[in-house]
Amino acid sequence: MRSIAACVVVVALSSIGLAPVIARAPQGGGARGGQGPGARGPQAPPLLMTTTAFEDGGVIPDKYTQAAGAMAVSPELKWSQVPTGTQSFVLLLHDPEPVLNKSSKMDVTHWLIVRIPATATGLKEGGAQGELPDGGRQVSLRANADMGPGAPAGPYHHCTFELYALDTRLDVAQGTPQEAANTRVGVVNAMDGHVLGKAVIVGRFHR
Repeated sequence: MRSIAACVVVVALSSIGLAPVIARAPQGGGARGGQGPGARGPQAPPLLMTTTAFEDGGVIPDKYTQAAGAMAVSPELKWSQVPTGTQSFVLLLHDPEPVLNKSSKMDVTHWLIVRIPATATGLKEGGAQGELPDGGRQVSLRANADMGPGAPAGPYHHCTFELYALDTRLDVAQGTPQEAANTRVGVVNAMDGHVLGKAVIVGRFHR
C-alpha cells in the first residue's frame, strides 16, 4: 500500500510541475572535477601574437607602410603560447579589401613567410630581404620581402597579420614576386590539415 501511495504522490506532484528531483550517479565511473576518463582537461591557451608598432585595430604608422618609400621597414612581431607539437610557423600579411580578378579567395599579398622555425619567438623590425638565415622563405607582390600597406586615399583598409603554427615544415619554393599569388595559394593548400594554432593582428591604413 505504501508503494501505491508513493506513486500517487509522484503523479500528483508531476501534474502541478513539482516532481521530485531524482539524484543520478555521475557518469564516467563516478569521477569528480572532470578528472575521469572522457572528461575534458584544461584547455591550452591560444597562440598569441603581439607588436609594439601599433595597437591591434589601430592605425599603422607610416614608417611601416609604402608611405615611407624606400625607408619603410617591417614591424617587430612577437609570439608566445605556442601549441605543443609545432614544427614551423607561417606568417601572412594581406589586405582583404581589394578584389583581384573577381576572386573570392585572393586579395593583396603584402608579405608571406614560410618555414619559420618552431624555435622562433618573433621577427625583429626591419628584417632582411630574400631567404632568411633561419631558412624562412618570404615573398610579396613587389619583392622577396615585406611590402608594407599601401592603401590609397579613402576608407581605411584593414591590413591583417596572420600567424599559423603548423605540425609540419612546408616544402614550398620561395617563388618570385610575380608568382606571389600562386605561392600563397600553394602554401594555404599545403597548410590544410596541419594548423595547430592561429593568431591575428589587424592594423588600419590609408594615404
